[in-house]
Amino acid sequence: MLRSLTIRDFAIVDSLELDLAGGFTALTGETGAGKSILIDALQFVLGERAEPGLVREGAARAEVAALFDAAPAIRAWLEAAGFEGGEEGAVLVRRTLDAGGRSRAFLDGGAATAAQLRELGEMLLDVHGQHAHQSLLRPAAQQELLDEHGGLGAKARELAGRFAAWRHAQQELARAVAEQAQAREQRERLQDIAGDLAALAPEEGEWEKVEAEQRRLAHGAALLEGAREALEALDEAQESVTGRLARTHARLHALTAFDARLAGAAEAVSAAHIQAGEATRELQRYLDASEFDERSLARSEARLSALHAAARRWRCAPAELAQLLARTREQLALLEESGGIEALQAREAAAHEDYLVHARALSRERAGAARAMEREVSAAMSELSMQGARLEVKLHEADPGPGGLERVEFLIGVPGAGAARSLARVASGGELSRIGLAISVVAAQATPVPTLVFDEVDAGIGGQVASVVGQLLRRLGASRQVLCVTHLPQVASCADHHLAVDKESDGRGLPRSRTRTLASADRIEEIARMLGGAKITELTREHAREMLGR
Repeated sequence: MLRSLTIRDFAIVDSLELDLAGGFTALTGETGAGKSILIDALQFVLGERAEPGLVREGAARAEVAALFDAAPAIRAWLEAAGFEGGEEGAVLVRRTLDAGGRSRAFLDGGAATAAQLRELGEMLLDVHGQHAHQSLLRPAAQQELLDEHGGLGAKARELAGRFAAWRHAQQELARAVAEQAQAREQRERLQDIAGDLAALAPEEGEWEKVEAEQRRLAHGAALLEGAREALEALDEAQESVTGRLARTHARLHALTAFDARLAGAAEAVSAAHIQAGEATRELQRYLDASEFDERSLARSEARLSALHAAARRWRCAPAELAQLLARTREQLALLEESGGIEALQAREAAAHEDYLVHARALSRERAGAARAMEREVSAAMSELSMQGARLEVKLHEADPGPGGLERVEFLIGVPGAGAARSLARVASGGELSRIGLAISVVAAQATPVPTLVFDEVDAGIGGQVASVVGQLLRRLGASRQVLCVTHLPQVASCADHHLAVDKESDGRGLPRSRTRTLASADRIEEIARMLGGAKITELTREHAREMLGR
């Protein structure tokens, strides 16, 4: 429930700190005093649209803070949304609005969005009034209310779980079918690669070997010709290098007998003659072991061409073909090991059938709950001066969903107005408030929202009906926190707690709203004011005491 409300510079409220209790609390005051502003502040702090005009004239910023009890479900929602601070068992909601229209929101001290405030607000507070967004108008809320009223809430939640299980099985099957199609395409491609490369039979390191062999064979003729020319120059020509070195060495050696200084030159020429002879023998051995093989060259070039074409076809380097073949064979083996989708198909069919069995059972029970709710709410509306009005709960066939096989719609039938109309199309805000009150009272034990706010539920009624409204609100307050803005003393006198809202002028001549918690004597005066207007007599006070006594 709502524990406290703090308001700063909001509309005509300059400062307000209000502690609230459980049960039924009435808010009364003269027209224009600002009673509905408290409700506007609650809606603002719980995410409703922020207008710059809400900032009090002359102020830089408006601020509203509300402290609510946090049931386990609320705390779980906060933790899931990342809000883990704050008082144990409570949640503090705060929102500010500057004069420029910029708004900021906080949950337990952490920054929040307006959407998060609205989502949390639907779990904390429900406002019934002519200008308020009401959960009763939402089809999902109508279905939840019917289920809870009929004691079907647990079954509805279980059905939502079965639907989720069925959807998951569907998704798994669809994913498997898609993967199977992809696997088929992949298998065909891998088989193409494996068949092509198996025929080619590339070996690890083969590309480098064949490439080197092709280079050697391609230059075979030039190599042989060069070696022969070098051998001829060194030893076979008429003026060969080895012959000339031999003669030069002999001549210099002979001259050393006359001048020893030529010995070094003679030795160098001798060494060159020896080296030339060694080169001649190496060249001869090379020529003896080599011959030009055109057929080997053609084979090498054909192999290189085949390897290069395969590499280009399968988009890899020629040297990686052997590795590609090995990987392809491994992938094919893995694909062959994967099973079919028969098990997933069976699982999906079983989940579907399980959902349908429970959904049809819930539909039958909902039909019975709808008739019971129609009778009870129609009777309550009759008590609230809506004689002849009736609630119709329609179950429209719908596609299978988490809520079942039907869509719930609340219709209101009014005498002389023809066929029943959707609750969302009820023209009168007062009627809508009383319908909401009737439904809320009937389904009080089922309503999950802990705080209910009624704004002007007494529009168009009086006398004995007003007393009934007060008693209904008091009855509702036994299980929920109820806040009600009212102009009727019959309603206000039934409240467990009473707040009076007054309007005065501040020091600048601006209107200012004040809210007071009334004790017994003050409450008698307020009820007397509501009964007798501006002039309060002892008779009206006595009447007020009598109403409060009852």
